[in-house]
Amino acid sequence: MALQVYNYLTRRKEVFQPVHEGFVGMYVCGPTVYGHAHIGHAKVYITFDIVHRYLEYLGYRVRYVQNITDVGHLTDDADEGEDKIAQQARKERVEPMEIAEFYTRSYFEDMDALNVLRPDISPRASGHIPEQIELAQLLIEKGYAYVSNGSVFFSVKSWPAYGKLSGRNIDELEEGARIAVSPDKRDPRDFAVWRAAKPGHIMRWKSPWGEGFPGWHAECSVMAMKYLGLPFDIHGGGLENIFPHNESEIAQSEAAYGKEFARYWILNNMVTVNGVKMGKSLGNFTTIKDALTRHNPMTLRFFILSSHYRSTTDFTDEALDSAARGYERLIGPVRLTRERLRRSESDGELDGAFAEVIRQHKEQFVAAMDDDFNTPQALAVLFDFGREVNTLLNSDRPVTRATLEAIDNFYRTLGGNVLGLIPDKLPTSAEGGLEAQLMELILRLRAEARARKDWATADAIRAELAKLGIVLEDRPEGTTWRMVQ
Repeated sequence: MALQVYNYLTRRKEVFQPVHEGFVGMYVCGPTVYGHAHIGHAKVYITFDIVHRYLEYLGYRVRYVQNITDVGHLTDDADEGEDKIAQQARKERVEPMEIAEFYTRSYFEDMDALNVLRPDISPRASGHIPEQIELAQLLIEKGYAYVSNGSVFFSVKSWPAYGKLSGRNIDELEEGARIAVSPDKRDPRDFAVWRAAKPGHIMRWKSPWGEGFPGWHAECSVMAMKYLGLPFDIHGGGLENIFPHNESEIAQSEAAYGKEFARYWILNNMVTVNGVKMGKSLGNFTTIKDALTRHNPMTLRFFILSSHYRSTTDFTDEALDSAARGYERLIGPVRLTRERLRRSESDGELDGAFAEVIRQHKEQFVAAMDDDFNTPQALAVLFDFGREVNTLLNSDRPVTRATLEAIDNFYRTLGGNVLGLIPDKLPTSAEGGLEAQLMELILRLRAEARARKDWATADAIRAELAKLGIVLEDRPEGTTWRMVQ
């Protein structure tokens, strides 16, 4: 089965065929850096980290471009006010670029913690002002944009295909326009490619039309064009930005450059809190940094991957607690495999029967990922494989080192390289994992009770841990533990 992706441009799953054989160009809308990233950002960038990782697993060379919006933008209809970066700068009494720099670093710290691979190119909007001015000039020259009081607006009426991504009818857009429409527009549906800076507006650059700053959508068009060429393969981002942002990107790019913009539009659904969209404007967001004070980064990653990227993900502390238990069940067989491998002195060939188990589960995993990056199903395959591993390692059958290495390689490749969930080195008591340290303490107290022949206490510890889903296994070389499946 070939990789199939859901393309929002056509509203159907399609077999993925890149523009250039063996190479994939992917552009994903990056964060606007005026505050710490929240759980909604975690879903976006973990989603496209999976796309990135899986495409490389399939053998593609991927050029992943993800912009940093360090130039704040007004909404299309706003005529007054200041962008969010400038607002935060005034609040903290620093320069806007200090805000952008601080929160850019914060963003990458969070992504590193969540094991999100860095993009190949992270261009900044402020570093591409000339290209955004050139875009506006091209659109004016071709008759798709006009100048009004120092601003440049794209004429939506001049581009009949406007609405092809979001499915909105151009003739119905005016009904949904905001009440406070800029008086500089000829038509309420038009959007800004370049904006004139009002007196006191901090972030401003010189242009042929006076001092100003780019419109909301311009940076993505010029940076995708510059680093990927047109057309490129995948445009990613959050579904909530399909209109007007993504729609306007397509219109201005195809109008200016005369070429198709992006082939596949892969958009993730939102994170909700009790059914309401999570967002800074609503005040119901949890930053990634706050979440990571209470949960392991891999718990958060596991939580995101437990729902399909096109489904909503409802965020609660209870859901994260459940994800923590799920993640422990996932890595329990991995930990047991590596412990056995570390102590193994058994030579011999790979167990033929278990080699078939590995082959079947790898095939199932790939089938799940080929079905529009279905991570919940891929995780189900890993859980099923874990049950097979536990059965093998807890049986009386001798297990060769080659078999243990094949199991570990399965986990490192699919759970580690593809899903980014299983690190090369799992936390142990010696490496500072809190959970492992607590278990070491409990096992040591139980061992002391057994040494005193206090069987009642030893059995009580076993029973209480079992209620928590933790199984103890007493072996000649010591006691091990695992989460039950």
